[in-house]
Amino acid sequence: MVENAKTTKILQIANVYLCLYRAAREGNWQDAKKILEGDRDIIRYSITQTKESVLHIAFASKHMAFVKELMQILSDDDLELGNQEGETALCFAAKSGIVAIAKETVIKNNRLPLVRSKEERTPLHKAALLGLRDMVSYLFTVTSFEGLSPSEHMEILVATITNDMYDIALKILKKGGTLATANNEKNIEALHELARKPIAIGSKSQLSFWKRCLNSFKTIRATTNSAPVQLFEDRDKLDEVRALLYDAAEFGNSEFLNILIRSYPNIIWTTDKDGRSLFHIAVINRQESVFNLLYETVAVKEIILTNVIEGKNENVMHLAGYLAPLNRLNIVSGAALQMQRELLWFKGLEMIAPPSFQKKRNSDNLTPWDLFTKEHENLRRDGEKWMKDTANYCMLVATLITTVVFAAAFTVPGGSNQETGTPILLKSIWLRVFFIFDAIALLSSSTSILVFLSILTSRFTQMDFLVSLPSKLVWGLTALFISIVGMVVAFSATCFLVFKSEMPWLPIGIIASACVPIIVFVLLHYQLWADIMRSTYWSGFLFKPNKHRIF
Repeated sequence: MVENAKTTKILQIANVYLCLYRAAREGNWQDAKKILEGDRDIIRYSITQTKESVLHIAFASKHMAFVKELMQILSDDDLELGNQEGETALCFAAKSGIVAIAKETVIKNNRLPLVRSKEERTPLHKAALLGLRDMVSYLFTVTSFEGLSPSEHMEILVATITNDMYDIALKILKKGGTLATANNEKNIEALHELARKPIAIGSKSQLSFWKRCLNSFKTIRATTNSAPVQLFEDRDKLDEVRALLYDAAEFGNSEFLNILIRSYPNIIWTTDKDGRSLFHIAVINRQESVFNLLYETVAVKEIILTNVIEGKNENVMHLAGYLAPLNRLNIVSGAALQMQRELLWFKGLEMIAPPSFQKKRNSDNLTPWDLFTKEHENLRRDGEKWMKDTANYCMLVATLITTVVFAAAFTVPGGSNQETGTPILLKSIWLRVFFIFDAIALLSSSTSILVFLSILTSRFTQMDFLVSLPSKLVWGLTALFISIVGMVVAFSATCFLVFKSEMPWLPIGIIASACVPIIVFVLLHYQLWADIMRSTYWSGFLFKPNKHRIF
């Protein structure tokens, strides 16, 4: 009997916890209130297996009205109760991103921003790791940085940089004092995050942030006589500096390198154990913005480019012969345009590398061009298939338009004089418009057919992808668009001829509707057309540097 009573009691408690859990999840304060009136202490109990209280559940469920009611009956100490991971309700609020809930909690207990979880992370740190900008902005104002260790200070800074919250990161830097005392490993970690952010410098304020960061990190520790030891002059940190530079080169962060090279010109000579400079890394990762810095260092570019990669006996042109990393290959759409971009890189290096490099063989007995051909064979095949499929579909549409407008030319709107064969409406301006644009549609669609046919009959050699094939595709798409516009205008002119005298409103409505297919064509194909134009006609500026950025 005693055992049964005990089991019954446990089941009753579990049922109460379950009801309270459901009420908190659903934001049902009336049901929760009834339970709490029966046992006020239950508000402090853990009601889940991971030791969350009703407050944790309410915060996670984001029910503001429920939280406000609950806060009225909680004490300051109740708010500091943690779950299995040591996370307070404010930690839950920080992770939820609901600033209003966090404010209610901090107003009740202002010690909470410095209460850490078992991971030794504050609510601000957790919100920064998740990239919750609004929450981080608020918690930054209520968190006392004097209560944070230099290591925590730096970890929060790194988290804000990682998640592109540069305005908050700058505020953290302005707190000052901790960067010089934080351990070197954390300083390097923060610099690595900066190096991996090539798009961060988009405004003067962001540039100011970067410069402030670098200035703050220049001096990271002091000698016994208080003389500063600069990071980039510390031989013990040379490997870390190299990794930092290679991160910037790999991610295309030319502005970061620009700032470093201005301050430390000798950095440009830095190489890894294989003899690769940061410009070799830029070639491997197809980062033109970094590579273009070579044009600004005229005095050293010839020397740096002559570095031979040890082990494989490869020069910089061999590096251009390898297939680009997938993330860089996909910056242009379509295998054909990707092949074109790879050729642009190879040909661009061919123009500035020593002529002898073109015939040098690596350890596999391959010249740079041999290596390029081998590495890009699959991409060439994919480009051929993509180009043929595109040309086939476009030629089908062009053929249909040609058939329609050709037949329309012999079916004169309004009919013809049976004796002379002269169109009855010959003197109408709309008949002339019809014939002009019908002819434009016929000629342009015929032209596009011929252009697309020339693509289909191409040999599809590697060099065809550089200019010939993309140019043909541009002209084919342009001619196809003109033919569609001509067909629609010819149709609209016919509507005016037939209906303008009896129902003038009808042709206007039809013409308005006729604009829809033109707009649809532009919206659906503009990106492809723009990509081809940019790759074909503006790609010549790929290796055109901005003058006098460094020296």
